[in-house]
Amino acid sequence: MASMEKRLQKELTALMKDPPTGVKVDAESIYKNLSEWIVDLDGAPGTLYAGEKMQLLFKFGSRYPFDSPQVMFVGPNIPVHPHVYSNGHICLSILTEDWSPALSVQAVCLSIVSMLSSCTEKKRPPDNAFYIKTCSKNPKKTRWWYHDDNV
Repeated sequence: MASMEKRLQKELTALMKDPPTGVKVDAESIYKNLSEWIVDLDGAPGTLYAGEKMQLLFKFGSRYPFDSPQVMFVGPNIPVHPHVYSNGHICLSILTEDWSPALSVQAVCLSIVSMLSSCTEKKRPPDNAFYIKTCSKNPKKTRWWYHDDNV
Protein backbone atom coordinates (compact mmCIF):
# COMPACT_ATOMS: atom_id res chain seq x y z
CA MET A 1 0.00 0.00 0.00
CA ALA A 2 1.36 3.41 -0.99
CA SER A 3 2.14 5.94 1.73
CA MET A 4 -0.73 8.13 0.47
CA GLU A 5 -3.20 5.26 0.92
CA LYS A 6 -1.88 4.42 4.40
CA ARG A 7 -2.17 8.04 5.46
CA LEU A 8 -5.70 8.36 4.05
CA GLN A 9 -6.82 5.14 5.75
CA LYS A 10 -5.45 6.41 9.06
CA GLU A 11 -7.13 9.81 8.68
CA LEU A 12 -10.41 8.23 7.60
CA THR A 13 -10.45 5.89 10.59
CA ALA A 14 -9.78 8.77 13.00
CA LEU A 15 -12.37 11.03 11.38
CA MET A 16 -15.08 8.36 11.40
CA LYS A 17 -14.28 7.28 14.96
CA ASP A 18 -14.23 10.76 16.51
CA PRO A 19 -15.46 13.44 14.08
CA PRO A 20 -15.45 17.11 15.07
CA THR A 21 -18.89 18.61 15.74
CA GLY A 22 -20.69 19.30 12.48
CA VAL A 23 -18.30 17.26 10.31
CA LYS A 24 -19.24 13.89 8.80
CA VAL A 25 -17.48 11.85 6.15
CA ASP A 26 -19.71 10.37 3.45
CA ALA A 27 -18.32 6.83 3.79
CA GLU A 28 -20.14 5.59 0.69
CA SER A 29 -18.25 8.05 -1.54
CA ILE A 30 -14.92 6.85 -0.15
CA TYR A 31 -15.62 3.15 -0.65
CA LYS A 32 -15.82 3.90 -4.37
CA ASN A 33 -12.57 5.87 -4.48
CA LEU A 34 -10.20 6.46 -1.55
CA SER A 35 -8.64 9.48 -3.29
CA GLU A 36 -11.95 11.44 -3.41
CA TRP A 37 -13.92 12.20 -0.27
CA ILE A 38 -17.21 13.99 0.26
CA VAL A 39 -17.39 15.59 3.70
CA ASP A 40 -20.67 16.95 5.04
CA LEU A 41 -20.44 20.16 7.07
CA ASP A 42 -23.09 21.71 9.29
CA GLY A 43 -22.99 25.45 9.88
CA ALA A 44 -21.96 26.08 13.48
CA PRO A 45 -24.71 27.16 15.92
CA GLY A 46 -24.74 30.89 16.66
CA THR A 47 -23.14 31.84 13.32
CA LEU A 48 -24.48 33.19 10.01
CA TYR A 49 -24.40 29.61 8.71
CA ALA A 50 -26.25 27.95 11.61
CA GLY A 51 -28.54 25.19 10.35
CA GLU A 52 -27.02 25.18 6.85
CA LYS A 53 -25.78 21.93 5.33
CA MET A 54 -22.77 22.08 3.01
CA GLN A 55 -20.48 19.59 1.31
CA LEU A 56 -16.76 19.64 0.65
CA LEU A 57 -15.01 17.59 -2.01
CA PHE A 58 -11.46 16.50 -1.17
CA LYS A 59 -9.30 15.14 -4.01
CA PHE A 60 -5.98 13.64 -3.00
CA GLY A 61 -3.06 13.32 -5.40
CA SER A 62 -0.41 10.63 -5.26
CA ARG A 63 1.95 12.98 -3.35
CA TYR A 64 -0.46 13.55 -0.44
CA PRO A 65 0.35 14.50 2.34
CA PHE A 66 3.37 16.29 0.87
CA ASP A 67 1.06 18.11 -1.56
CA SER A 68 -2.19 19.59 -0.33
CA PRO A 69 -5.48 18.06 -1.37
CA GLN A 70 -7.77 19.88 -3.77
CA VAL A 71 -10.68 21.10 -1.61
CA MET A 72 -13.84 22.84 -2.75
CA PHE A 73 -17.49 23.20 -1.87
CA VAL A 74 -19.86 21.13 -4.01
CA GLY A 75 -23.58 20.45 -4.13
CA PRO A 76 -26.59 22.73 -3.97
CA ASN A 77 -25.42 24.90 -1.04
CA ILE A 78 -22.17 26.72 -1.80
CA PRO A 79 -21.91 29.12 1.16
CA VAL A 80 -22.00 32.83 0.41
CA HIS A 81 -18.78 34.03 2.01
CA PRO A 82 -16.08 36.59 1.12
CA HIS A 83 -13.53 33.76 0.62
CA VAL A 84 -15.79 31.28 -1.20
CA TYR A 85 -16.44 31.70 -4.91
CA SER A 86 -19.79 30.71 -6.39
CA ASN A 87 -18.14 27.75 -8.15
CA GLY A 88 -17.07 26.34 -4.75
CA HIS A 89 -13.42 27.38 -4.80
CA ILE A 90 -12.08 28.43 -1.39
CA CYS A 91 -9.45 31.10 -0.87
CA LEU A 92 -7.66 29.72 2.20
CA SER A 93 -3.87 29.73 2.50
CA ILE A 94 -3.55 26.28 4.13
CA LEU A 95 -4.97 24.79 0.92
CA THR A 96 -2.00 26.07 -1.07
CA GLU A 97 1.15 27.89 0.04
CA ASP A 98 0.70 27.35 3.81
CA TRP A 99 0.03 23.62 3.47
CA SER A 100 2.07 21.32 5.70
CA PRO A 101 2.16 17.50 5.71
CA ALA A 102 1.37 17.78 9.43
CA LEU A 103 -2.12 19.03 8.50
CA SER A 104 -5.00 16.60 8.00
CA VAL A 105 -8.49 16.44 6.56
CA GLN A 106 -9.80 17.12 10.05
CA ALA A 107 -7.58 20.22 10.38
CA VAL A 108 -8.75 21.51 7.00
CA CYS A 109 -12.41 20.96 7.94
CA LEU A 110 -11.93 22.76 11.24
CA SER A 111 -10.20 25.68 9.48
CA ILE A 112 -13.09 25.98 7.02
CA VAL A 113 -15.69 25.80 9.82
CA SER A 114 -13.72 28.48 11.68
CA MET A 115 -13.51 30.65 8.56
CA LEU A 116 -17.28 30.39 8.08
CA SER A 117 -18.00 30.94 11.78
CA SER A 118 -16.03 34.19 11.96
CA CYS A 119 -17.87 35.72 9.00
CA THR A 120 -19.92 38.83 9.81
CA GLU A 121 -21.55 39.41 6.41
CA LYS A 122 -22.66 36.95 3.74
CA LYS A 123 -21.24 38.18 0.45
CA ARG A 124 -19.17 36.80 -2.43
CA PRO A 125 -15.58 37.85 -3.10
CA PRO A 126 -15.51 41.15 -5.04
CA ASP A 127 -13.95 39.47 -8.10
CA ASN A 128 -16.34 36.49 -8.13
CA ALA A 129 -17.85 37.08 -11.59
CA PHE A 130 -14.45 37.52 -13.27
CA TYR A 131 -12.84 34.65 -11.36
CA ILE A 132 -15.43 32.01 -12.21
CA LYS A 133 -15.21 32.91 -15.91
CA THR A 134 -11.42 32.68 -16.05
CA CYS A 135 -10.30 30.14 -13.43
CA SER A 136 -9.11 26.57 -13.80
CA LYS A 137 -11.44 23.81 -12.64
CA ASN A 138 -8.72 22.90 -10.14
CA PRO A 139 -8.49 25.61 -7.44
CA LYS A 140 -4.90 24.54 -6.67
CA LYS A 141 -3.88 26.03 -10.03
CA THR A 142 -5.03 29.47 -8.91
CA ARG A 143 -2.41 31.96 -7.78
CA TRP A 144 -4.31 33.25 -4.78
CA TRP A 145 -3.73 36.73 -3.43
CA TYR A 146 -4.33 36.63 0.33
CA HIS A 147 -5.29 40.15 1.30
CA ASP A 148 -8.03 39.86 3.89
CA ASP A 149 -7.35 38.28 7.27
CA ASN A 150 -10.40 39.90 8.88
CA VAL A 151 -12.99 37.38 7.68
